Amino acid sequence: MTNQNSVHIDDPFIALLPERMNKFPRGPFDTFPKFSINNGIIEKGYDTLAESISYAVSKGLRVLAIEGYHGSDWEKFIKALNHSLEERKVNHEFINIKSIYESESKIFEKIKPFLGGDDPLFGIHYPLGIEYLIDAEKLSELRIDTSIKRGNKAGKVTIIYGTGSSLVELYDMLWYIDIPKDYIQERARNGEIQNLGSDSAVSFGNFYKRSYFVEWPVQNRLKRQVLQHIDKFIDLQNPEEPTFIDGAEFRNALAEISTTPFRLRPWFFPGPWGGKFMQGHMGLDPEAPNFAWSFEMIVPENGIIIEKNNLFLEFSFDCLMYLCNKNVIGESAANQFKYEWPIRFDYLDTIDGGNLSVQVHPRPNYIRKNFGETFTQDETYYICASKPDAKVYIGLTENCDPQEFKRALEDSIRFGKEVDIEKFVNYEPSKPHDLFLIPNGTVHCSGEGNLVLEISATPYIFTFKIYDYLRRDLEGNLRPINVERGFENIRFERKKKWVQDNLLAKPKVLRSGKGWQEVVLYESPFTFYNIHRIEFEDEFIMNTNGMAYSTNLVQGEQVEIYSSNGRVSKLSYLETMIIPAAAGEIKIVNKGKNACKMVMVYVKPEIGIKYPLNDPL
Repeated sequence: MTNQNSVHIDDPFIALLPERMNKFPRGPFDTFPKFSINNGIIEKGYDTLAESISYAVSKGLRVLAIEGYHGSDWEKFIKALNHSLEERKVNHEFINIKSIYESESKIFEKIKPFLGGDDPLFGIHYPLGIEYLIDAEKLSELRIDTSIKRGNKAGKVTIIYGTGSSLVELYDMLWYIDIPKDYIQERARNGEIQNLGSDSAVSFGNFYKRSYFVEWPVQNRLKRQVLQHIDKFIDLQNPEEPTFIDGAEFRNALAEISTTPFRLRPWFFPGPWGGKFMQGHMGLDPEAPNFAWSFEMIVPENGIIIEKNNLFLEFSFDCLMYLCNKNVIGESAANQFKYEWPIRFDYLDTIDGGNLSVQVHPRPNYIRKNFGETFTQDETYYICASKPDAKVYIGLTENCDPQEFKRALEDSIRFGKEVDIEKFVNYEPSKPHDLFLIPNGTVHCSGEGNLVLEISATPYIFTFKIYDYLRRDLEGNLRPINVERGFENIRFERKKKWVQDNLLAKPKVLRSGKGWQEVVLYESPFTFYNIHRIEFEDEFIMNTNGMAYSTNLVQGEQVEIYSSNGRVSKLSYLETMIIPAAAGEIKIVNKGKNACKMVMVYVKPEIGIKYPLNDPL
């Protein structure tokens, strides 16, 4: 008989077999993965930045523009840089680009149609650039002033800084400041920053909505324009001691990464249903209430850390895509997805936690028409670990009446009544290495007791929660429920038998050799990606053939991946990695005692040619 206090893990290696469900030993998971660059120098500190300015002034520098992402601690940066420049007696002046922003009310009027009105979660992607912030007449005056200063006698430098400073265009040198998205969100939650061009305090939800639909897209367009031209790239996540790299060396580092398997820096966040497995296995803050999510691989959210001589610099993943997208994702996929990495990996931990909210994701044309996204959020759940009797809710029961279901959900909102969710929503038992297919329109959620590797298309906030057990978030607020939007997208024909026939993966061996086999888990018209799993005792050799792979070591202690360029990358149990299309032939070697299993996800090469992205209905 199974011990009900045990956690079922498919013996990845002996040290990870906890005796009780509330004991999760530290595993080999590296929360701070680094890519050691072969060439280039990473430097640190304001004195070094000031020295570089002083030297450039001696060579004729008159105007320096410092572009960068909103959320960076500009005030602390400029104060410290000013101090170092004064110590070196560099003749300088600062101009804050905010001085030529439009008024807060004018900015708001321009973007208001894209903020979704009273909807607490959703808006529409803003289609233009960062110019909406700028007073055109003031920008014209600043350009004239800058032109005059560039014609003056050398010896004094004007430093124009802030988000949008590159719009001045008439500069001699351009720096770029970046900061990870999790740091931006933490600063917003702490009330340290407001929205771009605004001094008004708003809730974090409103900050995030405006950032997601307006501010991050426009800043990303600007980043894409300037990356090819920047003279210095600065990581300001530690404003006390920033690290930085020469612009040309940064671009060389991106080119190097784009041909080699690499990891992104994951980040973790607690939630009302969060569990305890990741907290122990990944060595996360033991004082946190739980950890619900690990954001493993999302272009808009994750960063890449480079290292040289024990100095570290992080940049956003999208920098790599903007300059090297064809190397990373392959020419065929790049033609379809441009600068987006279209596949998302994240963890959902409900071990010792609770059920996720009952939810559904929008149909393709719905997400395009209502939110301006280009493709929708088709998902899968890969079960990495589970408790006995764990389950996944997926599809509807055979006797589910849509109108009765909707009335029950509406009564729950109106009267605070609990819903017997199992009367309406089907569930299936879950165990390690099960894969549940969750195409758009499918009602679903993980039950308590699973560590889920969520593999999906990249759009990642478009979840219509239709029931959340009258549960409050960690701030004590009821989470927004979207019954109407949900019911506009639910595919009601997906009931228990249909789910069992179509949405429970049935692995089949594609090919095999001595000590290895490649298994097909998911190849269906529901979405644009396929999921395979390679299983091997000692080693596995593969060629990317122009396709990129998202991979995760779901069983085994550690592997080493040997690239054709001579580099060796390590991947430990439950870690996520990208194998770029340009990597070519690679050899994966098992460094542990037990057999390995690696999930491999790739974009179908026929997408955009023979097949559409999704069923559009």
